[in-house]
Parts: sequence; structure tokens; C-alpha cells
Amino acid sequence: MKYRFFPLIGSLLLAACVSNDRAANLRTLTILYTNDEHGWMEGMEPGQSAAHLYDLWQDEEGYVEDGPFLILSGGDNWTGPAISTWTEGRSMVEVMNAMAYDASAVGNHEFDFGLDALKARIEEADFSYLSANARWKTSGRTPEEIGILPFTIQSVNDIEVGIIGLTTLDTPTSTNPNNVRELQFLEYEAALRETLPRVEAQGADLVLLIAHVCVRPLESLIRATVDLDIAMVGAGHCNELLARQVEDTVLLGGGFHFTAYARAKFTVDLSSGNVVASEFDTRGNAYGEADASVAAIVAEWAEQTESILSEEVGWNAKLVARRSEELRQAVVNSWLQADPTADIAITNAGGIRIDLPAGQIDVGTVVALMPFDNTIVALQLRGSTVRRALETGGRPIVGGLGRRGERWVLSASGDELDDDETYRVLVNNFMYDGGDGYGLLAEADPDGFDTGINYRQPLLDWLKAQNSSPSKPLSW
Repeated sequence: MKYRFFPLIGSLLLAACVSNDRAANLRTLTILYTNDEHGWMEGMEPGQSAAHLYDLWQDEEGYVEDGPFLILSGGDNWTGPAISTWTEGRSMVEVMNAMAYDASAVGNHEFDFGLDALKARIEEADFSYLSANARWKTSGRTPEEIGILPFTIQSVNDIEVGIIGLTTLDTPTSTNPNNVRELQFLEYEAALRETLPRVEAQGADLVLLIAHVCVRPLESLIRATVDLDIAMVGAGHCNELLARQVEDTVLLGGGFHFTAYARAKFTVDLSSGNVVASEFDTRGNAYGEADASVAAIVAEWAEQTESILSEEVGWNAKLVARRSEELRQAVVNSWLQADPTADIAITNAGGIRIDLPAGQIDVGTVVALMPFDNTIVALQLRGSTVRRALETGGRPIVGGLGRRGERWVLSASGDELDDDETYRVLVNNFMYDGGDGYGLLAEADPDGFDTGINYRQPLLDWLKAQNSSPSKPLSW
């Protein structure tokens, strides 16, 4: 009897040894993912700040530094509220350092303050800024001189993790084109296929892609690259919140403005390099506690900027929506009041970023409303060019000119826009440099005069001139 049991016992012992060996080779990695933070370190609503999110990660996800975690961003870190925009992103980088981010994709708005500012922010960051498809036009090389890397390798819980970045192809028209005139952005699949062998050559066990690219094109990219064995793809640019599987890849979107995040947990067999289990989901940032260290950094930056940004410039009886005609006309009409010699003012709707809230309006509110470093450019344009710009440019807001049936009519005179007449037209330099599809402006007037006046300044001046107060609020 004993003899008959020996083979069975031996088999059980062997199976146990194999099972134990396999368990010893298993490692877990949890990814916490945000995107399109846009400088909202103070939170859009109470309880939604960066400090609340970081505390949530610690309490609910069990996050600890040097633990089996990666904190990643899909880009567009800083252009937004005044506390971030006023410092050209410096405050936001300090907050993300404190939250222990490991890498961020380079978003289009990372270029908003120019390459020198981006280089300075990357030097200040304790994490990598990644874009495999951003290249110098002259050399075709990744712009590592300003700190942008195509990928990074992170060692987490004995797993060698390769992280590749991508930047949206919309960048030349969704930041100031002049800021990226020396750069080109390669097609996503070509850049990914070119970069992956370099990542694998450095011994990556697991490959992740963080992309400032919307979900739909990323779904197509995943399907076109199923042979590349990308474990996770993170989205950005379109502010989408999701966690789902596409083919064998986990696709994440972290929402926007620190209001939420996405997570993915992988179990990796080190002996084979295979992912043997994964789980993924999303969660909102609605939490009662704020991390003290992150909150202190935010408070310090708020104090530094408050003296400038807290100057009251107006008072609103009601919220005025960013897409409302009243607010849009106030912006372009303030330009015309600032330059009475101009006939027409045109700006793009994307330059107005938030609703104008009810109650006190201060300088910081207007900076958040119009956060870009754009200036007003004066052009001499024929009526036919104005007409084409309004028909082909992206989301125009026009002042000094209105529709009367099928005709464009000048507001000041009531005369119809004359294709052969020349008009003085005010635009912002983002548009003049070709942003939002307005490339024809510089072609029509290559000698446009940059006034050097920030595009928000006339609105600030107009708001102050209204002398509004709680008893005499602004009239819309």
C-alpha cells in the first residue's frame, strides 16, 4: 500500500513545488491614471482637489511610494485656472511632483507657453514627459534637448515597465502654431512601431502607452497593433472617463480636472513575461479628506498669486455660460472698443474656457476664462478673405459683423460686407499663426501687426469700466 502511494505523493509534491515556483514569479502592478488636469489643483468643486485625490489613492488604493504602483497622466497638465496659468505651469509641476507622478504624455497645451517654458517645466519635474511622435523637422529626432523623451523604463515590483508616449496630431492647430513651428508629429502607428524595439531591447517585461489622443483613434491604433502586445493604453485630449478592454489591451481614460481617475491592476509572470490577470475600473474624486502635504503646496501657490489675481473687476448676478452669445460678444466687442479704428474682431471659441460665475469676478476669474498667452493682431483683409475665414475657420466668434439673412452686414454702418473692400480686422495670434484652421489669415496679410496686448486685457478693462457691484450687477 505504501509503495502504491509513493508515486501519488511525489506527484503532489512536484505539483506543489511547481505551483510555489510560479507564485514566486508572480508580481502585481497597479496603474493610477489621470489626464487633462489643466491646472485644477484646487478642484472644480469642494472635495475634488489634487490633495483629495492623492489622499483617496492612499486610503482606498493602498498607494505608498516605492510600492507596486505607477501614477501616469495623459497630458495637458497646466493650462487652466489662474493659479496654474499665471505661473506657466510651474505650480502644477510642483503639485504633480508631490503626488509622485511617474510619467506624463506631452499634450498639445504643454506647448502653450513656448518651448523654453516647456523645457523649464520638464527640468523641474521629477517625472518624465513622453512623446515618441514629436520630432524636430530638421533632423527627425525626438526633441530630447528640451527634455521630451520617446519612452522611459521604470522598475516596479521587479517588473521592468516600458512606457511610451504619444502626442495628438492636432497639436499644430490646438496650441499656438508658432510655438511648435520647428516640430512635426508623426502618425501614431509609425511612431509606435519604430519605438517599441528600443523599449524591448532595454528589457521591458510590460509595455504601456500613454497618449494625449482621444479614445476613438486609440481604439483603431490598438486594433492595428495587436501584434505589439501593448498591455495598457491611456487616453487624453477628449476628457473621457473609461476603463475597458479592446482586443487584449486595457484602455483607460481618466476624465478631466482631477474629478476622477482610472485604474488598472496587472499580475505578471516574470518567468514568461505574460500578463496572467488584469482588472480595471474608474472612480470619481469625491472624498472627505485632503492630503496635508499636497494641500500645503496648493495653499502656498494660492497665497502667492492671490494679491494679483484677487483684484475685483466686476460682479455678476447670474452665471454666464462660456458658450452664451452674451459672453462671446462681450469678448469681441471689448476688442473693438479698445481699438476704435477696427471694423471687425474675430476670435475662436476655444479661447474661452469656463463659464463666468455668479458673484464676484476678479482678475483670476478672467485669467481662467481666457488662460492663454495670446495677443491681439491687427490685419488688413479684403471682405472676401473675411468671408472665407468665417466659413472655413474653426468655431469663429465675430464682432462688428452680423448676419442678415444670407448676408454679412457691418454693425457700425449697416452696409453689406464688400468682397473687394479692405477692412481692419482684429484676431488673436493663435489664429494668425494658423490655429483652428485659420492659416489663410497670414497668407492674406503676412505683415499683420501684433499689438502685444493680451487677448483677455480688453475684457478686463471693459469689466472694470462697468463699475458693477452687488447692488448694481453686470447686465447681460
